[in-house]
Amino acid sequence: MAIKIGLVGTGTVGGGCIDILAKHRTDFQRHLGVDVELSRVCSLNSAEAEAHGVGHLFTADFHDITNDPDIDIVIELIGGTTVARTVVLEALSAGKNVVTANKALMATHGEEVMDAAEAAGVEIAFGASVGGGIPIIGPLKHSLIANQIESVMGIVNGTTNYMLTKMAEEGVSYEQALAEAQAAGFAEADPSADVDGLDAAAKIAILASIAFNSRVTMEDVYARGITTISTTDLDAARDMGYVVKLLAIAHRTPQGIDVRVHPTMLSVGHQLATVNGVFNAIYVVGDFVGETMFFGEGAGAGAAASAVMGDVLEVARHLTQGVAPIVGCTCTDKLPICPITSLSMKYYMRFTAADRPGVLASMSSVFAKYDVSIHSMIQRGAAPDGTVNLVYVTHVAREQDVRAAIDEICALPNTVSGAPSLIRVEE
Repeated sequence: MAIKIGLVGTGTVGGGCIDILAKHRTDFQRHLGVDVELSRVCSLNSAEAEAHGVGHLFTADFHDITNDPDIDIVIELIGGTTVARTVVLEALSAGKNVVTANKALMATHGEEVMDAAEAAGVEIAFGASVGGGIPIIGPLKHSLIANQIESVMGIVNGTTNYMLTKMAEEGVSYEQALAEAQAAGFAEADPSADVDGLDAAAKIAILASIAFNSRVTMEDVYARGITTISTTDLDAARDMGYVVKLLAIAHRTPQGIDVRVHPTMLSVGHQLATVNGVFNAIYVVGDFVGETMFFGEGAGAGAAASAVMGDVLEVARHLTQGVAPIVGCTCTDKLPICPITSLSMKYYMRFTAADRPGVLASMSSVFAKYDVSIHSMIQRGAAPDGTVNLVYVTHVAREQDVRAAIDEICALPNTVSGAPSLIRVEE
């Protein structure tokens, strides 16, 4: 029995899926006992389908796929939360299993999508929504299910990791690193989803929901990107024995779920510190398994298509063997989300300050006012305009106190200029 596939979205990842099916269909039959047949493809551009040799299967109307009674699995790869949501919900309502790589959809409408799948008695698989080719969602839902997961922390955005690696290793500016990432195809023309931390926020929302069995949406995630990070920050971090990574972090705490995305200073000895370039890594701590780490390419046609087709084959095998749909949403614990202001940790701060008497004293008095204890202060360089970089590292302090101190320092007359750099230190 051939399992018929309808593909919506024939871009980079969709093209990769088409290529995998063309190359390995007989291998799937021989090794897995499943026959998957591409029945229809849909996108706005027929040239993409023709380039992959499936122009004869092309349609510009996704309803030709969602309404086709012969199609068993719909693959949604158009992204976003508008048309994609309609495609997914209509396919599920029509009794079709769905495979998606859509992190934004699952991070914002995941509960609705999973409820629709359960109501229709079909499967929704989204392993490619986080980590590209890294198999992380499957292990969280199956291999590690005997554990209470305490933490999930990772580098889940290849674009920003590539940029930070370039800045740290080659000393290039943020602007140059971004331009190189765009030229290499790692960053979009509008890179805001990556550099502002939004892509990583969607991914950690999905991972936290699965890890802690509690609904976490993208809106719950505090997200800050790398736009204020400079080579000065990376050099200072290196001198102190740290590296800077854009981390997606989710911790189980007695107060609830601590979930956030921001630039983070990690000790050079941490497992994540040596993950460079476009690679991703996700570090998981369970109460019995201890520390585990999943590493691999997080982006690119091959990695993402590999993850999508892994889901397709798993669902196809269930259909071939008559296995009932896997239970969808398990987010039943309803844990509260900890506000970012409740954090207590060490902080790195860099101010561009006027190089004149009294500046240090005035800033020190503000830190003392808010009970922010300074571990070290270093002055780095002097600019022709009469400013210097003042780098502070605190002892453990409360987030709300650090923020209040920064706001008051920035308001001091003739003291600091520009936006300060704030990097949290993860021990």
